[in-house]
Amino acid sequence: MPEQQLAPGIWQIDTAHSEVGFSVRHMMVSRVRGRFEKFDAVLTVEEDPFASSVRATIDASSINTDNQQRDDHVRSADFFDVADHPEWTFVSTGARAAGDDFILSGDLTIKGNTRPVELKLEFNGVTKDPYGLTRAGFHAETEISRKEFGVDIEMPMDGGGVVVGDRIKVELDAEFTLKE
Repeated sequence: MPEQQLAPGIWQIDTAHSEVGFSVRHMMVSRVRGRFEKFDAVLTVEEDPFASSVRATIDASSINTDNQQRDDHVRSADFFDVADHPEWTFVSTGARAAGDDFILSGDLTIKGNTRPVELKLEFNGVTKDPYGLTRAGFHAETEISRKEFGVDIEMPMDGGGVVVGDRIKVELDAEFTLKE
């Protein structure tokens, strides 16, 4: 994160201009895409940008795949068990340069299971909006195993394979505003 562009301070995510999305293989032949409607994140930028940190939460019950029956099933104990595990968290543990982009390391907790993850992070820059707020944008991607986080339902298909794949692609677009 370029020091001269991203000012030190506390940055709050603008959820109206951000998205937490994912995709997973379905029936071995296609992908189901979805997003979470409720989430929060705070970015604390230090003088040394690589010493910065982020903490994020996701309301697991806010899943939206544009199919109510599927979303209700995913909220159940078969998948997310939102009654017992309503919130997921990500807490960064470090950042490093990776060519023109960055790697953001952190601990992700889903269903009470915490695992280290690395997100490929793209810094999109900083701007002032028409209201005088300083905004910064990021894009991040990672892939996780749902089974490693206790989302371990098995739904085998008669011809082989499974109804829901194990590998989940996660894609984040985040816009933050600097608290002044």
